[in-house]
Amino acid sequence: MNMKRLLINIVLIMTVLIFGTSCNRKILPVKVSGKKYDVAAFNFVFVEALKQKLLGNGGDALKYLEQCIKINPESDASYYQMAQIVVAGGDLTNGKKYILKAITIDDRNLWYLMMMAGMYYQEKKIDSAIIYYEKAVKTFPDNDKLQLTLGNLYSENNNFDKAISVFDKFDEKYGVNDASTISAIRNLMASKRYEEALVKSRKLLEKKPDELLYNGLLAEIYRGKGDKKEAMDVYNSLIKRNPDNATTQLSLCDFLITEKSYDELFVFLSTVILNNNVVKEDKISLLARIVELQDLNKEQQDKLILSLMILEANYKDDDIIPLLRTEFLISQERLNDAKTRLEEIIKARKENYYAWEKLLLVYLQLNDYEMLTQRGAECASLFNMSFLAKILYATGAIETRKFEIAEEELRKAEILAGENKDFILQVLTLRADLYYKMKDYSKSFGVFDQAISMNKEDITILNNYAYYLAEQNLKLKEAEDMARRVIEKENKNSTFLDTYAWVLYKRGKLKEAARILENIIGSGDKPSAEWYEHYGFILKKQKKCKDAILNWNIAMKLDSKKSYLNNEVENCIK
Repeated sequence: MNMKRLLINIVLIMTVLIFGTSCNRKILPVKVSGKKYDVAAFNFVFVEALKQKLLGNGGDALKYLEQCIKINPESDASYYQMAQIVVAGGDLTNGKKYILKAITIDDRNLWYLMMMAGMYYQEKKIDSAIIYYEKAVKTFPDNDKLQLTLGNLYSENNNFDKAISVFDKFDEKYGVNDASTISAIRNLMASKRYEEALVKSRKLLEKKPDELLYNGLLAEIYRGKGDKKEAMDVYNSLIKRNPDNATTQLSLCDFLITEKSYDELFVFLSTVILNNNVVKEDKISLLARIVELQDLNKEQQDKLILSLMILEANYKDDDIIPLLRTEFLISQERLNDAKTRLEEIIKARKENYYAWEKLLLVYLQLNDYEMLTQRGAECASLFNMSFLAKILYATGAIETRKFEIAEEELRKAEILAGENKDFILQVLTLRADLYYKMKDYSKSFGVFDQAISMNKEDITILNNYAYYLAEQNLKLKEAEDMARRVIEKENKNSTFLDTYAWVLYKRGKLKEAARILENIIGSGDKPSAEWYEHYGFILKKQKKCKDAILNWNIAMKLDSKKSYLNNEVENCIK
């Protein structure tokens, strides 16, 4: 467990202040500066505005509030409500304009000041947020929450001396306490004043020596000082006094992961897994975090697999836990091992949808389209409301040239997609691919156009469309523009770069195309037969026949289905 989660979250406070209306002391309008207006008319329109706002009709509410402003231009409450509505819709710019007008009318209203501060905080403009908090503190000097939040803002903005002056006043007023003392310790740690932080943390521990939060802070201070052994001693002492405490054990694991003390972690991990006081969800979260670690050595990887097997043995009927091991195998690119394990899981529990989904994705990664089609058919039948199952089944069917099946599954997937734009785009992308492989190029390109009209920035659609146009020697300038837009967003993706190089080749820009493919081939990425095939054609065009043959041979070695390149080799020799 991350100790930081136990502290007051300024963002949450800000959010509550921005959207909380029930506590506002000035919800209803009042006469301002003695100016006269039609109070009855105003109240009627204002109440109608609030009604529409509560019903979720923000647009209608704004129209009523604009009428309120016409009736009484000095209605700060109206501007406040307008600000709330537009901010709820994500429009901070107009939100600030409206709330500034409210503040101009009444600069002593706490909620107005807090809303402005909150919007600046959302924009990460902490200096500006501080200005409005300072105004609020000046107006309401006895409000401890305002003072404490201001201190935290000072600390976050690296105004450490200002922050400590605020926290010290709290400690003088209330003595050592959870709120200001903990904030003071964190502020001192951020400014690397570790010895002062130690003094304050020890005062907390004098009150509650077994309090996990206080001990965690002490360990963090030692870590900041570079005293890893002292930090570890703090946790060992806690474990010794509370050997089965779930929170303590999880905190120790968090510390060991953060410190990359993986050998010590795996010594302790079985204790956590077998501790009935640690809830299953926390065990899953912990192991999922460890699975994602990229710097485990071979011995540590083996220990992780053993730990995952122990967890599986303790929760035999759980559908998620068995997938942790397969997730780890996939992350280590042990796809065949992952496939075998997933088949075992499905055999034992056929209704485990998550295992089916993961299995189909593994077959896709392995380019095993025969099995993707076979198992995809079973999955799509078992879980006939699964959009992903139908998409993966259709993908396998396209690659195995079972076009009627693919077309039908895409039809079903489109129904399941409903109004989900992203899902619809996936269907259209596959449908365009399907028609292309059926050699119905007109239909294929028509679907691509339809997809682009929905999202002109989808890089997968742009990449595929550009590649297919190049293959057919059609609209090559447009294809180049599309391919360039793709790599402007994803200039490290070898597949997209290969498409761009191929389009450039078709456009006769051989030097640039060759340079891109040379960079891809030399990148260290897993080699693709497509790269070598394409590079071979570029070399042939440059009259470098010997080099072209060399690359085509590599392409055929990587993918036996490219035996058609033998004809190119023979023609090049002649």
